[in-house]
Amino acid sequence: MTETEEGPEAPRPDRRMLEALICPQTHTVLSYDAERQELISKAAGLAFPIRGGIPVMLIDEARKLD
Repeated sequence: MTETEEGPEAPRPDRRMLEALICPQTHTVLSYDAERQELISKAAGLAFPIRGGIPVMLIDEARKLD
């Protein structure tokens, strides 16, 4: 397993923290994709990864949505 892959033992992010975060590009609410461990910004078309239970809110680290 590489450093960026999440295993079953990965810590879960705090739900209240996730609800408080907004998209750094559009300043809109994010949705949580538990299966992919990402925060989704539909407005920006980006998915921000959650690594080790910590959201990575950098636009350069976000995955573009199809």
